[in-house]
Amino acid sequence: MTRMSSTLRTLLTGAALAALAGPAFADLVISNWDGYMAPDAVANFSAESGEPAEMVVHATNEEIMGKLIASGGAGYDVVFVSSPFAEVLNNLGLLEPIDPAQVPNLSNLYPEAQALPHDPGNAFSVPYAWGTTGLCYRSDVVSPEPTSWKDLLAPSEANAGKVTLLGTDRWLLAAGFLARGYSVNDSDQAHIDEVQADLTAAKATMLAFDDTTFYAKLVSGEANLVHAWDGWCNYGIAENATIKFAVPTEGSDLWVDTMVVMKASENKAGAFKFINYILDANNHKWAAENILYKVPNQPAMEGLAPEMLEQFPNMAMTPADLTKFEQLRDVGEAMRAYTKAVTEIKAAQ
Repeated sequence: MTRMSSTLRTLLTGAALAALAGPAFADLVISNWDGYMAPDAVANFSAESGEPAEMVVHATNEEIMGKLIASGGAGYDVVFVSSPFAEVLNNLGLLEPIDPAQVPNLSNLYPEAQALPHDPGNAFSVPYAWGTTGLCYRSDVVSPEPTSWKDLLAPSEANAGKVTLLGTDRWLLAAGFLARGYSVNDSDQAHIDEVQADLTAAKATMLAFDDTTFYAKLVSGEANLVHAWDGWCNYGIAENATIKFAVPTEGSDLWVDTMVVMKASENKAGAFKFINYILDANNHKWAAENILYKVPNQPAMEGLAPEMLEQFPNMAMTPADLTKFEQLRDVGEAMRAYTKAVTEIKAAQ
């Protein structure tokens, strides 16, 4: 899962410093995270459709948002962003409505993926991957099995000093919100203050904040229990079968990465063709098989080998179960309070 750490205000004020120009000209420009779709996807799409296209890479949601806001979306056709950012782009008037007539493979989406809270009916975004967040742990050394967010925030003596938490604003605070029974999109300043105090106290029993190497720490034995996106926990499971993933009893979040079409696109028909190409079951299945993330494409998921679902049990989570969790949403001005709280948590001694 991609990470969201900066406020929209930061993006807006920094937009003038972002690269105003888009990438080099092509008939169709797709911006995505590196490695998030098949390496030959763009070339194969061009060969099949006759649409010359190129892919450019963005490292974070914040990076591409800065460019899109600065340029008004000019220079880009299809962009992959997480759903709260798709909401922001739509609210800024930068997104083209999705035309179902030009994307017939929308019918491959699970019904739940066509009714997501951020965009019911896929009016301005098309989900590409989705998942949740929870406890990733070494079942050979952690006993009893962890069941609560409090197992991370107040670990047992045996796990103290061998726990990591995601350091990205939304997910770090979500762990604290959920541990207290609050919404993952809570904007009540009193609740934010409570969670800030909880997470500051948790630092005494943590190994580190870690968004990128936590699963490797489990594999090496440096960590026993980590806060993890489900797909990233699968990377650890692939190397050590004793690693398990569990959703805490208090629940979790639903994260969604989406594809959007820029209103400034000069090739909207080609953009819709590309999204339709990705939604082809065989093409979309690549993401599930290679990046080990669930995709909201029913025939793609039904085409996965049973052995894969046995090795990575969280890949078998049903859409009905997944969408029981609260989707991360754009929290507007509350994001400033989130970023302030996380900055202070990390700075606290």
